Amino acid sequence: MKIVVSANGPDLDAPASPVFGRCPMYVFVDTDSMASENVENPAINAAGGAGIQAAQFVVECGAQAVVTGNMGPNAFNVFQSAGVPIYLFGGGTVREAVEAFSVGKLQSVADANVQAHAGMGMGRGMGMGRGMGMGMGRLTGGAFPQTPPTGPVPSQPAASQAEEITSLKDMAGGLRKQLAEVMARLDRLEKGE
Repeated sequence: MKIVVSANGPDLDAPASPVFGRCPMYVFVDTDSMASENVENPAINAAGGAGIQAAQFVVECGAQAVVTGNMGPNAFNVFQSAGVPIYLFGGGTVREAVEAFSVGKLQSVADANVQAHAGMGMGRGMGMGRGMGMGMGRLTGGAFPQTPPTGPVPSQPAASQAEEITSLKDMAGGLRKQLAEVMARLDRLEKGE
């Protein structure tokens, strides 16, 4: 079976990502042979709709199941329409996620477990239109879901924690850059440019 795991790195030993739509990588794994292929997330820097774009991409790549930490409602709907089940993984490496999936330890979800746009950390508020996720409203925090994943969270080895720290710092840098771009655009619009 071909499954996909949202990941913070390009291989089986990379930390699994707690977010789906804006994770850096997708690792596609054949559960029978453990052969894997990594693909950068083409929607990671999307201004809006990253979850939908990422879900459509994963479906087009032939994933038969998705393993991730969190799933928003828009991506969930894409997978539900395509008949692709979603399984929650609380933390660890991609390899650990695949192994947990293979032995039936992961819980399939019947609905999204975070609100729309939680991965952006920007929530809804003074948005640039309906559902674009660019509002400066309440913080929902992609890395800190409002509804925690279910099931036990395996402890991570020190190396995985260091990799996750590096990955989160990289993600924070990207978010700072996106925020700077949004603020610059807002300034230009307010000045009538």
